[in-house]
Amino acid sequence: MAAPRRRFHVLRFSDRLWLRLAVGIPAALHIGLVWIPMFITLIFSLARWDNLAPLSTLHFVGFQNYWQILTIFDIDLFPALFNNLALIVWLFVCSAIGMLFAYALDKNIRGSRFYQSVFYLPVVLSSAVVGFIWKGVMFNADGGLLNILWPGESVDFLGDGSKIFEITVPLLDFPLGLSRNFAAIMVATAWRHIGYIMVLYLAGLKAVDPSLREAAAIDGCNEWQSFRWVVFHALRPINAVVAVITMIEALRAYDIIAALGTQRGTEVIGTLVVSSLSGEGAGRVGSGSAYGMLLFLLCIGFIIYYVINNFRDTEP
Repeated sequence: MAAPRRRFHVLRFSDRLWLRLAVGIPAALHIGLVWIPMFITLIFSLARWDNLAPLSTLHFVGFQNYWQILTIFDIDLFPALFNNLALIVWLFVCSAIGMLFAYALDKNIRGSRFYQSVFYLPVVLSSAVVGFIWKGVMFNADGGLLNILWPGESVDFLGDGSKIFEITVPLLDFPLGLSRNFAAIMVATAWRHIGYIMVLYLAGLKAVDPSLREAAAIDGCNEWQSFRWVVFHALRPINAVVAVITMIEALRAYDIIAALGTQRGTEVIGTLVVSSLSGEGAGRVGSGSAYGMLLFLLCIGFIIYYVINNFRDTEP
């Protein structure tokens, strides 16, 4: 009877150990910091519990919390969803501006390095820091830069919750609209988002094959036609990344709004989660978790879309 053949490993024991650590540690951190809290939030969203009371007082109520935020607290939920939707549309406009800036800077115009540094500077700052800068330097009603340049009397950009426009939505007993202070917040978010998207597109433009542009020029395409039919299609992977980033950034917006004071009319889903757990409305852990799960479901859809398309593009 022949002796069993020994298995030989290409990697040494130390290499296999470091490989397991390199994969296991990030995986454990991801599971511990993302998926386990997500499942805990799901459990809390199906229960009623005051976070100041012992955990033994937790009482499961099924989908009652979801029904409440869609009916009883609809005056909070749907205006917040509308603000998130308005931010999505606005950030897509900002993404288009960032792409145009990147296309112009890719032409190696004079001072392009300086312009890249200026546009990218807000990106290295956190959203909370950006909010504090705009609150103290730009929006300050007493001596802010915008009020210095603004003709006429001083304007309270963050305190004015009046609506710029309103729309009537069927099945809702109240109109939805964009408030003036949330429009000011949208301007502050653009300052950071445009630079971030510009850098992504600059990296993508550097990877575009120059022969494609040369072939388009030989075929008689002008600058716009070359960009529309050649360069933009070559940037398809970057476009997918930018679209997903833009959607998620708009949906999970919270820190810059909190830094600017969370005035009435500037609520988004993220602020509803926090207000349900702390402050005057503290103790509604079930409602806050239901808001959180709704936000998770909105974000995970775009993440799944990106992952599916990314694997589809990499398949042999």
